[in-house]
Amino acid sequence: MKEPTLGNPQNTIAVLQKYNFVFQKKFGQNFLIDTHVLDKIIRSAEITSEDKVLEIGPGIGTMTQYLAQAAGKVVAVEIDKALIPILEDTLDGFENVTVLNEDILKVDIAALAEKENQGRPIKVVANLPYYITTPIIMGLFENHVPVKSITVMVQKEVADRMQVGPGTKDYGALSLAVQYYAKPYIVANVPPNCFMPRPKVGSAVIRLETYENPPVQVEDEKLMFKIIRASFNQRRKTLANGLKNSPELHFTKEQIEAAIDRLGRGASVRGEALTLEEFAALSNDLGRSTV
Repeated sequence: MKEPTLGNPQNTIAVLQKYNFVFQKKFGQNFLIDTHVLDKIIRSAEITSEDKVLEIGPGIGTMTQYLAQAAGKVVAVEIDKALIPILEDTLDGFENVTVLNEDILKVDIAALAEKENQGRPIKVVANLPYYITTPIIMGLFENHVPVKSITVMVQKEVADRMQVGPGTKDYGALSLAVQYYAKPYIVANVPPNCFMPRPKVGSAVIRLETYENPPVQVEDEKLMFKIIRASFNQRRKTLANGLKNSPELHFTKEQIEAAIDRLGRGASVRGEALTLEEFAALSNDLGRSTV
């Protein structure tokens, strides 16, 4: 197996110049140029030679080289056609890598995991394009893709949002969704100078260790997430008003108020005050009221 050659600025610049590569703003391209951060990502993802890894947005193949060295197999999904010849060059000699020129939001990742790993859990590692971070992570969870862990570079603010609890300004639907499916842990904060070009915001590496069984018992997962979305759609409204105004929910005013009352919360409570356990209890209660 070849040694990784990318990860320092000189080599990255040489590759980009060789191919006259132009950064595409629409793809949110910011390439990592710090080997310490790359080492930290691989270590925290706990990649072993037994692992099959999905990488989203490999760019010029910087992290892909590191992943290929550590993992049994790497499947890298890259949307930008202009990067495919570069990846063929930078990943030449890394025999355990497959590159797919696809839009990750249109890929059936569960089918890919089935094909590559007979349905056994894969690990996801990525320097995610920030503009589609949430749909990618939610897509992995909601489609019940067999994933053991997700270790990703995201915008610092989004990483914070994934791990906060009730009553904080960053707490919202993303926090609850992530914490229902996985245990979040911020591995490292990464300043803008670790990327080329430099992003305007700070970044963080977050590891999401997926639960075998969610930490709360929910009879109807889809209903719970409709309730969560409705309660954060209009943050300044009370929980009762948020649920009454939601086009996704079809409960009467009386059903909603009675369920909130049974939760032991006052009529003026807002969604941001509820824990995951309380949302699960509210969802189970309202779900039964329609039977």
